[in-house]
Amino acid sequence: MAALVLAMVVVGGATRLTDSGLSITQWKPVTGALPPMSARDWADEFARYKEIPQYQQVNRGMSLAEFKTIYWWEWSHRLLGRLVGFVFAAPFVYFLIRRQLPRRLIVRCLGLFVLGGLQGAVGWWMVASGLSERVSVAPERLAIHLGLAFALLAALVWTALDAWAGAPRQKVPSPWSGGSIALIGLIFLQILLGALVAGNDAGLIYNDWPLMNGALFPRDYAGDGLWATIAHSQAAVQFNHRVVAYLLTVIGLLTAWAANRSSYLPFEAKALGSAVGVVVVLQALLGVTTLVFAVPIGLGMAHQVAAALVLAVAVAFAWRVRRP
Repeated sequence: MAALVLAMVVVGGATRLTDSGLSITQWKPVTGALPPMSARDWADEFARYKEIPQYQQVNRGMSLAEFKTIYWWEWSHRLLGRLVGFVFAAPFVYFLIRRQLPRRLIVRCLGLFVLGGLQGAVGWWMVASGLSERVSVAPERLAIHLGLAFALLAALVWTALDAWAGAPRQKVPSPWSGGSIALIGLIFLQILLGALVAGNDAGLIYNDWPLMNGALFPRDYAGDGLWATIAHSQAAVQFNHRVVAYLLTVIGLLTAWAANRSSYLPFEAKALGSAVGVVVVLQALLGVTTLVFAVPIGLGMAHQVAAALVLAVAVAFAWRVRRP
């Protein structure tokens, strides 16, 4: 399930980078599973797309063949979402009927299923923000949509480790519990900041590094108010993403160093601590490369996949340090 959610993130990232997310202007959870089946169906879909601002202001004159390209990205993303729901629900019901799920996992799996369904609704809420007055989706809604996907990924990895271990965790306090959870929180914050960068196309400006157009601090950082600055200023969201990346890199390396010096942690936890440091540094380098080359699709997708890897490794580390 975690692998399928990661695939959703990858396809969703490609949908975003190709500006395909607004190509389907209706939300049909059941009948929408079928793509257009005739020339008339395609003409109707294209006509609905022509009514939104993205076509009128950005893609006016687009051919039907070009529309089909962006349509298939969005349709694939939605179809994969339906597949994820089915692949989770079918065995869940099967194991429930056979009473093969431990009670400690039943409520959690129900929560995961609800979270997955909520993700679909939030996805449409995000798309709807770009159908009337905008030419793209609202950055804050994109951040919520991506944040839910990564929250679901983290919960699936944690639950998978619990199921794999078999026995419930002994309630023994660990000096690493708080710090490892705080690290996950910082990674999650950085993912949300990255979503704001993507939603504002902020990776297409200030493509020098380590400075921003020759300065340490961008002159156009402030927007018209606090929320406009935090969520909608291209300079602000990129600067914030950079600063948290530096902080996360330092903390990731300190985590690796401290884990390997700890006499409390077993070998597996030390190895995961080292992995945290490695993937954080690699992600930082990939982020700089992606920025300098102005976010080509391949690097943009790789950067998003690496973010999922960083989160998954941090979750595994936090899970392991809580077990003696």
